[in-house]
Amino acid sequence: MAQPLVKKDDDRDDEEYSPFLGIEKGAVLQDARVFNDPQLDPRRCSQVITKLLYLLNQGETFTKVEATEVFFAVTKLFQSRDIGLRRMVYLMIKELSPSADEVIIVTSSLMKDMNSKTDMYRANAIRVLCRITDGTLLTQIERYLKQAIVDKNPVVASAALVSGIHLLQTNPEIVKRWSNEVQEAVQSRAALVQFHALALLHQIRQNDRLAVSKLVTSLTRGTVRSPLAQCLLIRYTSQVIRESAGSTQAGDRPFYDYLEGCLRHKAEMVIFEAARAITELHGVTNRELTPAITVLQLFLSSSKPVLRFAAVRTLNKVAMTHPMAVTNCNIDMESLISDQNRSIATLAITTLLKTGNESSVDRLMKQITNFMSDIADEFKIVVVEAIRSLCLKFPLKYRALMNFLSNILREEGGFEYKKAIVDSIVILIRDIPEAKESGLLHLCEFIEDCEFTYLSTQILHFLGIEGPRTSDPSKYIRYIYNRVHLENATVRASAVSTLAKFGAMVDSLKPRVFILLRRCLFDSDDEVRDRATLYLNTLGGDGSVVETDQDVKDFLFGSLDVPLVNLEISLKTYVSRLTLLDLLEASEEPFDINSVPKEIKSQPLAEKKAQSKKPTGLGAPPSGPASTVDAYERMLASIPEFSNFGRLFKSSAPVELTEAETEYAVNVVKHIFDRHVVFQYNCTNTIPEQLLENVIVAVDASEAEDFTEAGSKPLRSLPYDTPGHTFLAFEKPEGVPAVGKFSNTLRFIVKEVDPTTGEAEEDGVEDEYQLEDLDVVAADYILKEQVHNFRHAWENMGPDCERVDEYGLGQRESLNEAVSTVISLLGMQPCEGTEVIPSNSRSHTCLLSGVYIGNVKVLVRLSFGIDSSKEVAMKLAVRSEDVTVSDAIHEIVASG
Repeated sequence: MAQPLVKKDDDRDDEEYSPFLGIEKGAVLQDARVFNDPQLDPRRCSQVITKLLYLLNQGETFTKVEATEVFFAVTKLFQSRDIGLRRMVYLMIKELSPSADEVIIVTSSLMKDMNSKTDMYRANAIRVLCRITDGTLLTQIERYLKQAIVDKNPVVASAALVSGIHLLQTNPEIVKRWSNEVQEAVQSRAALVQFHALALLHQIRQNDRLAVSKLVTSLTRGTVRSPLAQCLLIRYTSQVIRESAGSTQAGDRPFYDYLEGCLRHKAEMVIFEAARAITELHGVTNRELTPAITVLQLFLSSSKPVLRFAAVRTLNKVAMTHPMAVTNCNIDMESLISDQNRSIATLAITTLLKTGNESSVDRLMKQITNFMSDIADEFKIVVVEAIRSLCLKFPLKYRALMNFLSNILREEGGFEYKKAIVDSIVILIRDIPEAKESGLLHLCEFIEDCEFTYLSTQILHFLGIEGPRTSDPSKYIRYIYNRVHLENATVRASAVSTLAKFGAMVDSLKPRVFILLRRCLFDSDDEVRDRATLYLNTLGGDGSVVETDQDVKDFLFGSLDVPLVNLEISLKTYVSRLTLLDLLEASEEPFDINSVPKEIKSQPLAEKKAQSKKPTGLGAPPSGPASTVDAYERMLASIPEFSNFGRLFKSSAPVELTEAETEYAVNVVKHIFDRHVVFQYNCTNTIPEQLLENVIVAVDASEAEDFTEAGSKPLRSLPYDTPGHTFLAFEKPEGVPAVGKFSNTLRFIVKEVDPTTGEAEEDGVEDEYQLEDLDVVAADYILKEQVHNFRHAWENMGPDCERVDEYGLGQRESLNEAVSTVISLLGMQPCEGTEVIPSNSRSHTCLLSGVYIGNVKVLVRLSFGIDSSKEVAMKLAVRSEDVTVSDAIHEIVASG
C-alpha cells in the first residue's frame, strides 16, 4: 500500500515524498478485488487502477495469470457510468495489451462507446480499439473511423487521426483508403485536427515524392491556420527543397518565398521554425540568411528563456558555416553571457568564440573567466572545445588562450572536463610550434597534483615524445622523477619509460637518467623494477655521454608493427596448440611475430548484410581480425589445388554479387597471394524445394588481361539454407598489382526436393544464374596497418624513397567526400584519427599507412584544400621502403 503522506518539518525539507512509496504488486492485486464488488466505489477503483498503471510503467511484470485476472476484473467496470473511472479503464486496457482471445471480451463494449453520445467516450474508445485490435476487426470498424475523422467534435477527430498514424505502421493498406477523409480534415478550423491530419496525410504519401510536392504546393497558398500544422508544413517544405536541389537551376530555389513569408507570422513557433529551416538550406547564401538572422537576433532579447535558447542554439550552428553572417548578433549575445539559464550562456559564449575576431579575444577571455565557475562540467567542456578552435584560428593569441586553459586546469573538475583541457593543450602544442614550451610546462605542473591516473600516464607519454625535442629538455626531468616517488605503481612505471626516452634521445642527459633509473631498481612494484632493468640494459654502457644506437631509439619510440588484438589472438592460438612435449621443446618451434596478421578488419555494411542472411562459417563475416585470416589461410592450404600458392597476403571483405532476397545469395572473398588471386564464392540456396549440385562459377576474364585461370574447386551439393563454397584461382605476374573486371555466372544442376520426405529427385536440369561483375582493384594489394606514432615512423622511413606530387580532384560536394574517396581508392589505414574532418574546414591533412604486396611498408601524407567553387586540390607525399612502390601509389591516384 502507498505510505500516508508525512508532514514535513524543518529538518526534513530537502527530502522528496512520493504517493507511490512502498507500493507492492501483491498488495495491489489484492486491492483489485474491489472491481468485483456489487456496489462499485469509483474513487476507490480509480486509485487501484492508478497503482496498477504505476507498477506497469515502472517495469513491473505481470504473469499471464495475473494479467488475465486483472483484465477481466477491469472489464467489469464498464457497468459504471462514472466518466473519470471510465477514462481510467481505457488507459488500463491499453497498457495491458490483451491477447487476441481476450480482446473479444471488450470489443462490444468499446464499439458501443465508440457510437456513444458522450464525446469523451467516443474519442477514448477509438484510441483503445485501434491499439488492441488486429487487421480483421479493423475492417469491421473502418466505416466508423472514417466518420470520426470528419466529426464535428475536434477531440473525436483528433483521436481518429492519431490512431490512423499508429495504424499506418501495422495496417498501411487500410489507412491509405482514408485519404479523402484526411484531406477534408486538413481544412478543419480546429488547430489540433489540422495538425494531426497534415501529419497523417504526409505519412500516407511520404514514399511518393511527386505527391508530397503537390501537397506542399497546395497548402503553401495559405489554407493552413494552425501554428502547429504550419510548423509541420515548413518541415515538409524544407524536405521538398532538399530533394529538388539537384534538379533546379542555380539561384532558383522553390518555396523560399513561402519560408521567408513565415518569418512574419504572428506565432513565435512558426517564425522560429521558418528561420531554422532557412539556416539549414543546402548551399544557403548570405542574402537568403539575412532575414532569418534578423528574426533570430530579435529573439535573443526576448523575455522568454525558451526563445532565447532556441535562437542562440540556431545561431551557434549557423556560425559553424557562416560566421560572418552572425557577427551582427555579437552585441546581443554578449549580454546573454550573464543569463540565468546556463545553457543559454554557454551557447552564447561558444558562438562568440566562433564569430569573434582577433581583437575581441582578450575581452572574451575576461568574460569567460568569471563565467566558468558558475556552470557544470558538461558546459565547461563545450567552452574548452570552442577555445581550442579559436586558438587554431588565431594562433598568434596562443599565449592568452594557453594561460586560460592552464588556469582552469588547476581548478576543481571531473575527469571528462580535465581530459578535454589536456587534449586541447596537446593539440595546440602539436599544431602551434611556438606553444610547445609553455604548453609542456603547464602539463608538467598539472601532473604534480593530478588525481587521475589515466591523464598522468598520457601526459608522461606525451612528454617522452615531445620533451627531448625542446631547447632545454633537462627542465622536465624533475617533474617526471617526482612521479616515481609520489604516485601509484601505474604512473611510476610510465614515468620510468619517459625517463628512458629522455636518456635515449638526449645524450647529454644519459648519465643523470642512468642514476635515476638505478634508483628505480629498488621500487616496491615489480613492473617498475622490470622496466628500469630493461631500459638500463637497452640503453647500454655505463651511462656515459655516448650516442644512442638507432635500434634502441626504434625500440623506445617505434610502434608495434602488428595490432595488439591480432597479436593477442595469435599468441592464444599458439599456446593452445602446444602439447606437453611442445612445451618441453618450445625452443625448436618459437613463436613467429611475422605470422601475426597486420590488417585491422572492420565489419563493413556488406559483411553485416551477409551475416544477417547467411549462417556462420568462413563465408560469413569474420568474427575477429586474426582468427579470420588464419582460418582462411588454413582452409586454402587444405585444398590441394591451392596448397602451393605460398603465404596468403590479404583476404578482402565479402563482396555481394546478388541482390537481397533473391533465389540464390552469393558473395565473394578475394584472397591475394604473391602470384595468384583466389576467388572464394560463398553460396546459399534460399529455395526450400530445390537441391543444387555441381555448383561452379563460370568467369569471363576478357577484361582482365593479366590474369590466367589456374584451377578451380566446384561445390558438389548445395541444400536449402546451408552455405557452401566454390573456388576459382587465377595466376598473375609476380608482385604486380594486376587489376581487371570479371563477369560471373553461377552454373549448377537443379533437382526438385519432395517437401514431405525431403528427398531429391534423381534427375536434374542444368541451369545458370547471372551474378554481378567483380572488380580486382589496386586497393586489394594494400594491407591496412596501424601506426601509433606516425611522425616518428615518417621520419624513420627517410626521404630517400619519397615521391611528392599535386593533383586536382575537380568539384566535390565537400572536403569530407574527397578525403573518403582517396582513402577508399588506396585502401590504407587512416592514422591518429585524421580521417575525421573538422566542420567548416577548408583544408585538411590525412595520414595513411599500409603494407604493399611484397611486404613493403608505405606511409602516405595527403594534404587537401577546397576553394569557394568547391574545387579540391590535393598534395600527395608517399614514403616507402622501395621507390617503385612510392611510384605505384602515385599511379593508383593518377589513374583513379
